[in-house]
Amino acid sequence: MFMIMMGTVVIAGIVGYLSEVTGFTRNGYLQSIIICIGGAFLFYFVRIMFGISFGPPGLDAVLSSIGALIIVPTHWRK
Repeated sequence: MFMIMMGTVVIAGIVGYLSEVTGFTRNGYLQSIIICIGGAFLFYFVRIMFGISFGPPGLDAVLSSIGALIIVPTHWRK
């Protein structure tokens, strides 16, 4: 379980960094990485508590990170 959590954090950080490098978001590197890690942690705990999953843990980390990047910045942007 602990290795899955560490892998989730690493994958989410990579997704946040790549989203800034490719121009998918314009939040800033640190902000995008924090948003991705937060979304991945949230879905990781939802997966543990309720058993909801899209597939392997890596796929869950990628999809939840992208989802957090789409939801959070557009919610606060005017």
